[in-house]
Amino acid sequence: MALRRHTIDDELVESHEINVTPFIDVMLVLLIIFMVAAPLATVDVAVDLPSSTAKPQARPDKPVFLSIKADHSLALGDKKVTMPALARALSEATGDDKEQRIFLQADKTVAYGDLMEVMNALRAAGYLKIALVGLEARPGQ
Repeated sequence: MALRRHTIDDELVESHEINVTPFIDVMLVLLIIFMVAAPLATVDVAVDLPSSTAKPQARPDKPVFLSIKADHSLALGDKKVTMPALARALSEATGDDKEQRIFLQADKTVAYGDLMEVMNALRAAGYLKIALVGLEARPGQ
């Protein structure tokens, strides 16, 4: 609360003005932080996912996405990875935590056998918790 001095009788009088400058400064800093952090929080691998009518599940803080593209190449997050180097790359991405869930997303043109081959490689690497990712579809679509 700001105080003003009157020279007439030397009494302190309260000023009822709110100083909003610090509030605006904080809001602008938060806006900049979110504008910088938002693009970093998404995985931008172009995959044409099939749709599903299942209810969406809660997403962990740092999910590990393994993508199978239409040309059958693999991507762990944004990085390309080969099938022989998959186990090592997963170990680095998860901190060697075999209990962490791996989110597997595949282009809808990928054959079922190729998808199973990747799932078998995940199982051989010790990752048994695999979640399949799909697009949300409304019932009746």
